[in-house]
Amino acid sequence: MILHLDPASPLPPYEQLRAQIATMAATGVLPPLTRLPSIRQLARDLGLATATVARAFRELERDGVIETRGRHGTYVRETPGSALGVDAEQRLAEAAQVFAVQARQLGVDAARALQQAKSALDAVTGR
Repeated sequence: MILHLDPASPLPPYEQLRAQIATMAATGVLPPLTRLPSIRQLARDLGLATATVARAFRELERDGVIETRGRHGTYVRETPGSALGVDAEQRLAEAAQVFAVQARQLGVDAARALQQAKSALDAVTGR
């Protein structure tokens, strides 16, 4: 698994990590049932605190992207999100809010931000 954290990014490291793993799971780069490295191993590999990686994993688990099986490890879920009964509309609204705030912080106008969002969606869906 290749992950890259940008220290100059306005996003905190846990969010960069969460977003990259979620994207890899959504696009099939990390197929369902792929075992992820342990929190300690990933923290060591990326030079992060274990609490940072643990937070990313907690959020990924909350979002239904991964599941932890105790000492047997952490895996990409076979059916992301849907098995948890997570309210997709609420999660989408929250993601849109985070995106809007970040676009505003970067000084990007709405048209450019929407263009980037569409490009990202097209890339994930293979269009």
